[in-house]
Amino acid sequence: MEKQTLADSAQTDAAKRKKNQRTALLSAMFLMSMSAVGPGFITQTANFTVKLGAAFAFAILISILIDFVVQANIWRIVTITRMRAPAIANAAIPGSGYLLAVLVIIGGLFFNIGNIGGAGLGFNAMIDLDPKIGGAIGALAAIGIFVSRRAGIAMDRVVFVAAFVKLALILYAAIVSGPPVAEAFRQTFLPDTMDFLTITTIVGGTVGGYITYAGAHRLLDKGMVGVENIGAVNRAAFSGIAITGVLRYILFLAILGVVASGVVIDLSSQGANPAGQAFRAASGDIGFRIFGAVFLASALTSIIGAAYTSVSFLTAFKPNMSDRQRNLSTVGFIAFSLVCYLLITTPPAAMLVFVGGLNGLVLPIGLSIFMYAAWKRADLMHGYHYPRWLLILGVLTCVLTWYMAYKSVGAIFSLLG
Repeated sequence: MEKQTLADSAQTDAAKRKKNQRTALLSAMFLMSMSAVGPGFITQTANFTVKLGAAFAFAILISILIDFVVQANIWRIVTITRMRAPAIANAAIPGSGYLLAVLVIIGGLFFNIGNIGGAGLGFNAMIDLDPKIGGAIGALAAIGIFVSRRAGIAMDRVVFVAAFVKLALILYAAIVSGPPVAEAFRQTFLPDTMDFLTITTIVGGTVGGYITYAGAHRLLDKGMVGVENIGAVNRAAFSGIAITGVLRYILFLAILGVVASGVVIDLSSQGANPAGQAFRAASGDIGFRIFGAVFLASALTSIIGAAYTSVSFLTAFKPNMSDRQRNLSTVGFIAFSLVCYLLITTPPAAMLVFVGGLNGLVLPIGLSIFMYAAWKRADLMHGYHYPRWLLILGVLTCVLTWYMAYKSVGAIFSLLG
């Protein structure tokens, strides 16, 4: 009887571990993918689809390929070293972790200001609420998650629900708009035009800055570390990239259908909302309300992701932060972002596009440090032999992102003028 009881207990423990592992992987996967398809990406997609038409599909393809290499490398390195990104950077190149932390936190702050603005735009489209009030409600809802006693569970559930709502609504909009799918598919591989600024901006908005590290740090907090978890982490990373790729392409098709039909979308006027215009053109006022729901879901998950990940980089300056201290710091980060949003007069749509470009410049810095760690600091890998093919792809991607940043830096900062 005692042996049977011990066997049952061991079986129960194994089932719990498996469930916890699955929850951890899903949490990291959805946090990364929802952060990568936030209000910034939706706004950028509308802007660039209007400018480039079906050729924008090529930029999406490049962003997905870069995503694949960046996430596969960074998630693997964080998992093996069992360290947060700034600690890895400092161990690889002394002092670089502080630089990376400052860049990510500043980029995350600006992105979060735009995300709160996205919540305001979402509420405005859904129920005609003043954007400033709507942004404040979105920020306070995110704060409510982090002040709860079970903040981690609450965060995971909100992200899961928002992901499914967003996918369903975007799919509906794509079907209604009737996009030229064959032309989009052709230009995915053979674009009529290429624009490095567009590619850099879209890469920055989907995998630059804090977004690169969101899922990796979530896995670390959930205890999914060590060589024994590499297989599961890889599957989660690739699944997350697949989700983001599908969402990006469906959203692009939804807006392309409107643009291809000849509808003129305003990009120039103060406070223009190009994505909202596209959804309204596709299915009238209902479409505009749907856009509001999509934007609100995207904004809320991105506020959570940006705040959570940016605060995780504070460990560069205070390594032994408790869970309570991190949650309180996250609340403070969101509150400060809200104050900035209420004071800044720049339209949220314009800010989201600019910050995506800025994060595209942050990406090569962080990736360079990580690739150096994988290449030269075998001591950090606890005896793990890093795959040569992944290392080579990482270095090539690193060179590509530096080149794109160089080609685009002048154009990006001219937006300030």
